[in-house]
Amino acid sequence: MSEGHAVHTGFVVPLLRPGMRVLDVGCRGAVTTASLGTATHPVHVLGLGGDPEELRRARRANERAAVSTTSFASSRARALAVRSESVDVVYAHGVLDREPEPMVVLAEFLRVLRPGGLLALSTPDWSRTRVKPKTANVDAALRGWNLVRRREGGDPAAGRHVEDWVRRAGFRDIRSRPRFHSGNDYRGLALTIENELAGALRDAENGMDPQLASAARSAWMWVRGGQGEVSECWVETVAAR
Repeated sequence: MSEGHAVHTGFVVPLLRPGMRVLDVGCRGAVTTASLGTATHPVHVLGLGGDPEELRRARRANERAAVSTTSFASSRARALAVRSESVDVVYAHGVLDREPEPMVVLAEFLRVLRPGGLLALSTPDWSRTRVKPKTANVDAALRGWNLVRRREGGDPAAGRHVEDWVRRAGFRDIRSRPRFHSGNDYRGLALTIENELAGALRDAENGMDPQLASAARSAWMWVRGGQGEVSECWVETVAAR
């Protein structure tokens, strides 16, 4: 839902050194992984994701761009298909907010990092995201969408808790700060939420959930309203193993 996943890697690039092995966990395609893989040649980046079609598209895009420092594999964040103590940097964008057990995922990140390796997380906090104008329909649609995310086991405000989670997982030298990303499409966000609410309604038991149905109607009205602005809050966290 942002202006491009690659913009979120800006805080990671200064951490990279030639020869490093980097994991892009939950990679959303070629752009983010390639931006890391070409940032400090010859860093090698392995993009791990759970969507086979998206991974195929990412491979094709990197081949067309002649990027030779990246590769892709299918893997879940909570059970990484990577040897213990084998990577220098683990980067995860928008992962912990969708995981029912974030501490299990962080334990996996700790496992695969070499001693002294770095963790770099970009985690949304929708409780601090700014949407203007925030009409009654916008507010209702966002509440419904947050409810769907929580029912799926995620936490839309995970960025608010991520520093504590990382500390409890055993990482050290933790640095964390919020960053607001503007430029998101106000109507595009509305369409995304409308589609996700519609999907949740289709999957609902007996085909109806009054709370989600009301939120979906509000999202429908939001899509057909005027223009506005969105400034997403993402918490950038860096820590050492």
